[in-house]
Amino acid sequence: MMSDTILEIRLPTPLLNFGIGKIEVQRRATEWLVLSLFTEERISSGKAASLLNITRSEFLDLLRQRGIAYLDYSDEELAEEFSAVEALKIQGT
Repeated sequence: MMSDTILEIRLPTPLLNFGIGKIEVQRRATEWLVLSLFTEERISSGKAASLLNITRSEFLDLLRQRGIAYLDYSDEELAEEFSAVEALKIQGT
């Protein structure tokens, strides 16, 4: 079980006028930080899921809900994929 660290953050008071309580702020801040670390490739999807106390499958669903691509090909990887598709087209004709 992971231990928690308490941090103090300052929020503009009007943000709380949207019906978001302290627990929701904590959940969203944690989610935002984990998603940021994942998109910066600092943590894996498995580690991200673990930090959010959800399954990897649930994390992949969260990425989809937030519009974050799970597969992020490098230029080289993308070129290889396109070459493979072209090779399949040629074989199929």
